Parts: sequence; C-alpha cells; structure tokens
Amino acid sequence: MTGRARGRVRWPRKGRDGRAGGRFSSMGSEDSTVDDFRPHTDRLIESNGAYAELFHNSDLQVRPTLQIAVVACMDSRMDIFQILGLQHGQAHVIRNAGGVITDDVVRSVFLSQRAMGTREVVLLHHTNCGLEKLDAMGLRRELEETTGVRPAWTFESFESPYDDVRQSIRRLQLSPFIPHKDHIRGFVYDVVTGRLQEVELASS
Repeated sequence: MTGRARGRVRWPRKGRDGRAGGRFSSMGSEDSTVDDFRPHTDRLIESNGAYAELFHNSDLQVRPTLQIAVVACMDSRMDIFQILGLQHGQAHVIRNAGGVITDDVVRSVFLSQRAMGTREVVLLHHTNCGLEKLDAMGLRRELEETTGVRPAWTFESFESPYDDVRQSIRRLQLSPFIPHKDHIRGFVYDVVTGRLQEVELASS
C-alpha cells in the first residue's frame, strides 16, 4: 500500500502563551502558530467575481443527472469531479473527515435518494489519510482537558482505508434509512498515482 501513515497523529499542544502551536507531524504539515495565519476569504471572493463573469451553468437541474451520490474524504488533494470525470450537475458529493459513514452522512444519503432521486452510492477513501493511525483516545483526552467538554462525536480513526471502506459499505447496507442499496461500491484513491482501487467485501 502506498502513502502509509507515518506514526500517530497528535493534537497540537498549547504553547507557553496558551495558544495552539506545534504540528500534526504525521499529517505532513509544517510548524505554525496562530500568528502565522492570514485569511484568504477576500481573495476567494475576488475569484468568484471572475468565475461569475463566465458562469454558464444556470440551467442545471437540481437532481443529479447520473443519479449518483459520492461520499468522500474532505482531503484537499482530492478533486472529486476530476478524479471521477464528473461534470457539474451529475452527482451529489458528500464529504467529511475520512469520508466515513456517520449519522449525518446517512441523513444526506437518505435525502439524496428520497428527495433527489439518486440510486447509486460511491464511497471514496484515500491513502495517507489524516485519520489513519490517529491517536483518537489521546486526542479526545487532550480536547476534553483543553475545553472542559467531552465531544459527543467520535473521530472515526482507522488503521486501513481499505478496511474502513468495507465498514462504510456495511454501515450503509445495514441502515434502515437508505432506500436503495443495490449499487454501493467503495474505492481507495492513491494520492501518489491518482488511481482508484476498488475494495471488495470479504466473501461470507
């Protein structure tokens, strides 16, 4: 498997001034502090102005024309439309950290199928994911120590994106809220080669 996680991902510790500092070393980010950051929203708004000048998708249907819902990781290296050769208006794209099947993803897939007519689900994880080998217990403990509140949600960390795709397929298959389960397939995207590898469920 290419792009394996390097060690466990750790929560950035607070510095002496109480601000978050350090790095998520195994996620590949550089050392940074709060003071190093500068917002980019103004530049994004300017870019939108240029985009709107050439906008030509005003006639797209609200229902995805290929009747597909894609559940994918939020990783910034993944352009889902390019990876799958999709055009605007063809598919719903539902993203979260890890591309895992949570209650909110089930809600979105249900609405996608029930209200918007999709019939097929594509699950898309990837190699070198930040949730691989994440020290979820340590991160949860540090988060509670920092905020004084224990989060109600889980981090959904995993050892292997391939095994987690299988778990995600099973979660959808077992959910009573997913109307259409005949066409659910899962893949792992290789961030080094750009290729997809399909993940099959183990034979029972």
